[in-house]
Amino acid sequence: MRRQHLFLAPIVVTVILMLLFISVDAEASECTGPGINPVTDVSWQCIFPIQIAGIVQLGSNPDDADDIANPVCVCTGGTVPKFGLTVSFWEPSRLIDTVSDPYCLMALGSKLANPRPGSLGGSMDRDENSQRAFQQMHYYIFPVWAILDLFTDIQCLQDETFDVAMMSELVPTWNDDILSTIVNPEAVLFANPVSQLACAADASEVLLGKPRNELFWCMGSWGSVYPLAGSITLTDYVEANAGLAARSIYFMGRTGLLWDTALDGCSLQYTPIWRKDRFKLQLAKPVKDASCHRIGRSGLLWTAYKQPPTQSDNFSWVMFKKINCCVTYEY
Repeated sequence: MRRQHLFLAPIVVTVILMLLFISVDAEASECTGPGINPVTDVSWQCIFPIQIAGIVQLGSNPDDADDIANPVCVCTGGTVPKFGLTVSFWEPSRLIDTVSDPYCLMALGSKLANPRPGSLGGSMDRDENSQRAFQQMHYYIFPVWAILDLFTDIQCLQDETFDVAMMSELVPTWNDDILSTIVNPEAVLFANPVSQLACAADASEVLLGKPRNELFWCMGSWGSVYPLAGSITLTDYVEANAGLAARSIYFMGRTGLLWDTALDGCSLQYTPIWRKDRFKLQLAKPVKDASCHRIGRSGLLWTAYKQPPTQSDNFSWVMFKKINCCVTYEY
């Protein structure tokens, strides 16, 4: 009997070491593995359609009819009005991490040590019983065109460099629903069952085309933008993380760190109330999605096989922003 135990001991030790190696490697591949590659991790078909002067159109998308009516535009911001041609396209301009591991910077392929374990910087795992999940959010300025040194002469592209613009571990309101409601008291009007009934119209609309901008507190099938915090109702876990990524877009617009192009295409404007139809999300990690999705599109259409069972609950998203530009002649 003793010989049998001695024989089994090395096998047990080997199995334990293999399990430890697999778990460590899984964490390393997400938080300390390769960062986002702007060439291979971005779905380039999402930049289409590109429309020039309302006539020339490159690429197509059935649910992406352009909102530019006139081929010619006029910018009157200066002393002399400038005439130009309208151009529209989708720009991959931001990265958003939604992670269960605090300080896991997937876009950078690194993980910072938690300076305050157990405090606001901590993260809670999903709770299947209460159907709620909590994720931290990291928001990056990700000017792909500037990184690749492409189209830098287009007037409507912002002069930006890669940067970590926000880490929710450092934002008290993201880690506390009640505090977020105090800071954003309008949440009481919209984060309730009565207001959420209107979101059914948004969910059905985005299923076939664009989301409804007038229902700004709705994210279609992804839930509500309120409270502006990291907890969200759990149905499909990938869909819930997409909802948190979309909520961070609204949050960054409120804080003034995300500006939208004006309707005339001549300038940028502060948009504390977002226009949802001007944003799309593409899952980049842990599994690259070949397409991007409108805010609120049901996860039944696209979340299958997007979360491998060996991976933790960490996701990275590419945000595409609609650019309407009035390209004028510079005197």
